[in-house]
Amino acid sequence: MDAGLRLGPLLRYVEWPDADGTPRHPAATVWIEADGPRTAEVRCADGAGGRARTFAIAGHHYAVVPVTGLTPGATTAYEVLLDGRPVWPPPDSPFPPSTLTTPDDPRGPLRVTFGSCRWAAAGAEGRRPAGPDALGALAARLAADPAAERPDVLLLLGDQVYADKPSEATRRWLAGRRDLAEPPGAQVADYEEYTRLYYESWLDPGVRWLLSTVPSMMIFDDHDVIDDWNTSAAWLSRMRAAPWWRERLLSGLMAYWVHQHLGNLSPAELAADPLYARVRAAPDGTAALRRFAAEADADPARVRWSYRRDLGRTRLVMVDTRAGRVLDEQKRAMLGEEDARWVGQQVLEGRAGRDHLLIGSSLPWLLPPLVHDAERWNAALCRGDRGERWARVGESLRRRSDLEHWAAFPESFAWLTGLLADAAEGPDAPATVSVLSGDVHHAYVAEPDLPTASRVLQLTCSPVHQRIPYALRLGFRFGWSRAGRWLGRALARHGRVGAAGTGWTRTGGPWFGNQLMTLTLHGRTALLRLERARGERELVKVHERAWGREPAVERASGVGSG
Repeated sequence: MDAGLRLGPLLRYVEWPDADGTPRHPAATVWIEADGPRTAEVRCADGAGGRARTFAIAGHHYAVVPVTGLTPGATTAYEVLLDGRPVWPPPDSPFPPSTLTTPDDPRGPLRVTFGSCRWAAAGAEGRRPAGPDALGALAARLAADPAAERPDVLLLLGDQVYADKPSEATRRWLAGRRDLAEPPGAQVADYEEYTRLYYESWLDPGVRWLLSTVPSMMIFDDHDVIDDWNTSAAWLSRMRAAPWWRERLLSGLMAYWVHQHLGNLSPAELAADPLYARVRAAPDGTAALRRFAAEADADPARVRWSYRRDLGRTRLVMVDTRAGRVLDEQKRAMLGEEDARWVGQQVLEGRAGRDHLLIGSSLPWLLPPLVHDAERWNAALCRGDRGERWARVGESLRRRSDLEHWAAFPESFAWLTGLLADAAEGPDAPATVSVLSGDVHHAYVAEPDLPTASRVLQLTCSPVHQRIPYALRLGFRFGWSRAGRWLGRALARHGRVGAAGTGWTRTGGPWFGNQLMTLTLHGRTALLRLERARGERELVKVHERAWGREPAVERASGVGSG
């Protein structure tokens, strides 16, 4: 790590012009971790800039620097200073200068690159046990050609770190701190150990530069805390009985708030956030943040991790599908009532000024049909519809098979389907309504059978960097097949859940490998590109398709190549 600058800079929030083109004074935020109490400053080549004093959490010092005075439609290089001393970029950096770009056309083009599941492990001589890192390959491409087309925003849709599956290097580091024979063993146990995961993930030289120059938005998924986080009430009861679980959960929420959540907020939202104010005002904000995490654990309805960003005439609503779940088997819901009400308002309000609507959900809404029906069947069993014995079988299957997506919360699936249909209907509907997801370790495009004015799309891209066992590939291929559909219908009949209310067609994929999707939105057109990492420095186009006024690539009719 650099002297003075321990982590970052990460370019997080960058403001877009209003949907109606009303001029604004754009702002941005830059996140850093310093080596001690410092005044952090961002100084742009065009005279814009900002500064902020660090705040302290568990012996670490962070700052979110608001940057003002930016010129709309301009790109400027920037540097980071701590107590007046330049610390970024490093003097011997092989990368181009970090830059900050402020858009000036609300109709775009807007390029959104997204994916999930990035395991940062590196082996001997930097080799990666999970193959090439797609995020690292993107960094290499952009660094090699600073004039190349680059994303306007990077959406990281969960599993930014793997708290339950550290790399070999991190396991050795953990063994130097405590006895790994004691629970939780070779998994992270506290806040300090979480910081190690972020160092490992974000100090990769190429990825560090990429995150300094491409704005990013983030949301957690299960591995940011633990595999199958909040799968069921029985799962949660068992975890709460483990003596190490409380510290793990509170540390995970605290680390997420510091490293990911703060950067999702605009400068105005940060200024209005009471917890952020308390943490910054205290000599040490650890106690205040820990109380907040404990309150979020005790009553998830008190905290909203979902958020909204308006990117010109495109609205993005990022949905928390993990922390706010209702787990009562008779009332299971992906979101609590208040969070669902808030999401619905953000999706439907102001539709007349939107060309595109994006829903960020770490978990896909539309799954391979076999998986969808298996989850509906499993939910019925666990609810007790087939008796107590089948309920026990269902709970075991749920945990062993990760049956916990939207389909495993049938009322929430129906709610989301209805919400998307409402958003996509009428003369003022956006051109496209897209659910952007990851989690399932393959990529695909699916389209529901909804008679709507908008094109409604499920766009799933995963993983960015993770192992994909051959058996898993076969399983997902089967899940999309005709035989898989037949088996799914048989499970649905056994569970007495009836036919799915909405059908859908896979119109692209499945594709396997470490990959990223980019959705380019321009006016009322949309262009999707899927790229796969080939080696550490190359991304290869696998699929491209357009919607809108441009001719669309013909729909895939069979199983895609992988």
